[in-house]
Amino acid sequence: MKTNKIVTKEYKTAESVSGPLLVVGGVEGVTYDELVEVSVPGEKKVRVGKVLDVKGDKAVVQMFRPTAGLQTEGTKIRFKGETAKIGVSTSMLGRVFTGGGDVLDGGPEIIAEKKVDISGAAINPYSREFPDDFIQTGISSIDIMNTLVRGQKLPIFSGAGLPHARLAAQIARQASVTTGEPFAIVFGTMGVTFEEAEYFRKEFESTGALERSVLFLNTAADPVVERIQTPRLALTTAEYLAFEKGMHVLVILTDMTNYCEALREVSGARKEVPGRRGYPGYMYTDLSTIYERAGRVKGKKGSITQIPILSMPDDDKTHPVPDLTGYITEGQFIVSRDLNTKGIFPPVDVQGSLSRLWSAGVGPDKTREDHAGLKDQLFAAYAIGKEARELSVVLGEASLSESDQDHLKFAEAFEKEFINQGERENRSVIESLDIGWRLLTMVPRESLKRVKKELVDKYLPKQ
Repeated sequence: MKTNKIVTKEYKTAESVSGPLLVVGGVEGVTYDELVEVSVPGEKKVRVGKVLDVKGDKAVVQMFRPTAGLQTEGTKIRFKGETAKIGVSTSMLGRVFTGGGDVLDGGPEIIAEKKVDISGAAINPYSREFPDDFIQTGISSIDIMNTLVRGQKLPIFSGAGLPHARLAAQIARQASVTTGEPFAIVFGTMGVTFEEAEYFRKEFESTGALERSVLFLNTAADPVVERIQTPRLALTTAEYLAFEKGMHVLVILTDMTNYCEALREVSGARKEVPGRRGYPGYMYTDLSTIYERAGRVKGKKGSITQIPILSMPDDDKTHPVPDLTGYITEGQFIVSRDLNTKGIFPPVDVQGSLSRLWSAGVGPDKTREDHAGLKDQLFAAYAIGKEARELSVVLGEASLSESDQDHLKFAEAFEKEFINQGERENRSVIESLDIGWRLLTMVPRESLKRVKKELVDKYLPKQ
């Protein structure tokens, strides 16, 4: 029986170092994404990188660790003939790793059931199964107004100073599937502060959510290049748990803006022609290789649902990162600065948010028969109430009609009692629906035109 022997090639032809990149000349048979070991004279520990580009007899190597002290003279570069892999196992659940895949929690090394290439690939559209099963997050503004379904990719758009980290931790703690099937969380951070990384770790440990979770923590102090690797490690782990172990996996990645900044830094070091705002022209393609790894596969029990979180510089939705993300994903949750200023948590802007697949996850057999109609009615009543609020600022509340005054009171109550629930309250979808109906008693019954009369009579008895 023949075995495929990995052929390693060693060179001493380092030509230049630029930022996180090392250029090696006179190479042969080197391929894209191939792992590289770099031995610097006087250093016992070998540095690791991967091939980023090959042109003629030159290879550009992207280093995983800082290139400080790296020199061209005497440095040995060994091309290993294999790509970056991660050892995966169900024993990864309950563990914390660095953004590069090393054990961070002080526990024993993982005994891998198999090793998998981290590059992965987007799910073939032909093999995809349509997402149509409800995921309960315990957050009313998401579960009722912008429902999340298994296999969906739905980002959170936030801004500087907004509590997206607390929102992400709450979703990770509370998320579940109502069918009782095995459920897991894969959580990856990129370029966050040390305090934020510790917050996530302590939140998972103190609430018991760590038992069903795998954490990959890359901080701002870690190498930039590791940031590019982190989401791929997280998604490779998720694919193993979902498609080989039959689990429903929720992948939360924060902050994708930091990931794109890392792409921009590497692109600048390569002296590539910049695209919009200095980001590389291939950023759309690169992001799609991450987002399109979410979904369901025909014939497989498990699923991967993805919630990438990104902070919008200056709250600008037209910034390249949220702009391109919006093209690839199926809607977005918007974190509202106005609601946050009012002390409302989670400050989800239900009007600005959108889940394009929400209708597939609701219904009598998934949530409740009144879900779709109630959602539409809450949207309509809240919109009228916000318009009345704007008019009252200009004309005074006394100038409003009785119906507008009722809707104004509804809008205030909707924000304080429905959207606002604190970060420790975990509501079932039934509880959230009941709160919605209770609030609708504040508006005239004749204005309930978005929900069927028989449902109004059933859930909103005449007073």
